[in-house]
Amino acid sequence: MADARRMTVDGGETLRYAEYTSKTNVRSDAGIDSRLGGALIAVGLGVAAAGFAGRYAFQLWKPLGQVFTQTVRKMPTYGAFSPYYKGGFEGKMSKREASLVLGISATSTKVKVRDAHRKIMVLNHPDKGGSPYLAAKINEAKDLFDKENRH
Repeated sequence: MADARRMTVDGGETLRYAEYTSKTNVRSDAGIDSRLGGALIAVGLGVAAAGFAGRYAFQLWKPLGQVFTQTVRKMPTYGAFSPYYKGGFEGKMSKREASLVLGISATSTKVKVRDAHRKIMVLNHPDKGGSPYLAAKINEAKDLFDKENRH
């Protein structure tokens, strides 16, 4: 009858295996070209859409950038982000203000008050170029703590 590679047909003709197999699985060049063309068109449309979106974003960014810059300039440079105390001295020094001046807790001991006063006075002494006003406020803060610790 037929061997593994050849097959006979009713008329006795022998066909080779390659001739016998159906060509339904083989893609034509036109089918491949149409699929490739469709993919290329989709990629091209995607690139064009990204380009238009980028152009629109850059046009929109310029006014937004100006608004953002103006807003940042209006924000205070001191205030909540500053490590320094905002504001001047009160008329009569309170315990809170004295603790801020000396940089200690309001419930600090005599030893901590003395050490903090000495440390700050070394840096701000009028004989070393410091302000006499600040030195007076530092001494006033120390006196307030000393007066409260005596009672």
